[in-house]
Amino acid sequence: MTTARTTEPPRLPVRDRATAHTRAWSGVSPMLTRLATERATGVLFREHGTLHLAEGLVVHAESPFAPGLGVLLTSRGTCALEDWQRALKEADEDRDPGRLLVDGGLLAPGALELCRLAALYDAAYFALASSSTPGRFRYGGAHPGGPEHPVPVAALERETLRRRDLLHRIWPDPGPDTAPLVRADLVAGPALTRRQRSVLNQVDGARTASDIARAVGRLAFHTLVDVRRLTAAGFVEVRGEPPPAPPDLALLSTDPHITLLKRLRDALEAL
Repeated sequence: MTTARTTEPPRLPVRDRATAHTRAWSGVSPMLTRLATERATGVLFREHGTLHLAEGLVVHAESPFAPGLGVLLTSRGTCALEDWQRALKEADEDRDPGRLLVDGGLLAPGALELCRLAALYDAAYFALASSSTPGRFRYGGAHPGGPEHPVPVAALERETLRRRDLLHRIWPDPGPDTAPLVRADLVAGPALTRRQRSVLNQVDGARTASDIARAVGRLAFHTLVDVRRLTAAGFVEVRGEPPPAPPDLALLSTDPHITLLKRLRDALEAL
């Protein structure tokens, strides 16, 4: 009996699930995902903020809606305001204020890293918000003030989507996030936490959620959570436009329908 020997078929490739998940992720900003794949270094400018990349990783984020590192460090006594202001003056392209404070023994390295990461995620949430204008990227050097552990784009986008979902579940209307806030005429409501009470105390008809975050020295996203919960509970509402004035019936007396309304009004006033 003759046996035929055949060549063993090649093994099927095994997909790396972690790599495949990262490559397929483009849930927030396709441009940012492409820059991460390219391992690009530079600054991504978006309508509501900027993201600084180094070798495709996010090392810094800024947004006018987020307080920033300086507020987080100085508002809770982690760093003295005078020391921070002095470090800002001495900083240059190679030395950022945070590193100067650590080198001078005025700030613990761990405290700086935690605040940097918190500020990065906070500003990135707003920078990655939906915008009406396309983003643009400028290739260049890396930001000198990044954390020791830069953030992968996929992780940042997943956290951004998680935060969006959380806010939507609390209160689906995003109006309170950016508009001036006023206290609602609530006779009674649920008990407030200490943090919610501190946020409510800052509501004056002019401040927005971002203004309140700076005033109390907290992360802007955490303040959004409190604002939406206060809105859902009926304590806070968006400052609305004044209601339109009723039409002058005398000026519209030529309209027969208006004339009838005027007669009804006069009859009611005579009762």
